Amino acid sequence: MDFVLDFITQWGYVGLLICSFIAGSVIPLSSEAIVLACIGPLHLDPVWCLVSATIGNVMGGMTCYWMGTLGNMEWIVKYCHVSPEKLARAQRYCERYGAWYALLAWIPILGSAISVALGYMHANKVVTVIAMTIGKAIRYAVLIWGTLGALSLF
Repeated sequence: MDFVLDFITQWGYVGLLICSFIAGSVIPLSSEAIVLACIGPLHLDPVWCLVSATIGNVMGGMTCYWMGTLGNMEWIVKYCHVSPEKLARAQRYCERYGAWYALLAWIPILGSAISVALGYMHANKVVTVIAMTIGKAIRYAVLIWGTLGALSLF
């Protein structure tokens, strides 16, 4: 985590965007912890943290979507770390709710499966991006708002 904080200290909001992109794609990294560090010890502007983290995380989620469009189950399991069972479960929900299911792509572990499943099913890209952006932005807004509220108590 120290490397990540040093990276963000040097690169600022662009560093946060890059880390959020990585966290939103196939590499396990906690973008929530990074955002908390940015608004806490690093004292970055909360609004720009929200914007940077959301953009980066949506880009990472859409990378998973793109991997799903390739349709190769072996690659999905190997590179996205999404088991066939998780993908099948996510597909059932995607069939029911369509691209709007991307609203839940922020959920840890399952979010990648949702993004991959939406790509695998070739869900509407525009609706997927919009829904994913709304869901991830709300998650970061609640996280930032709650943290700032808790910090103001001290």
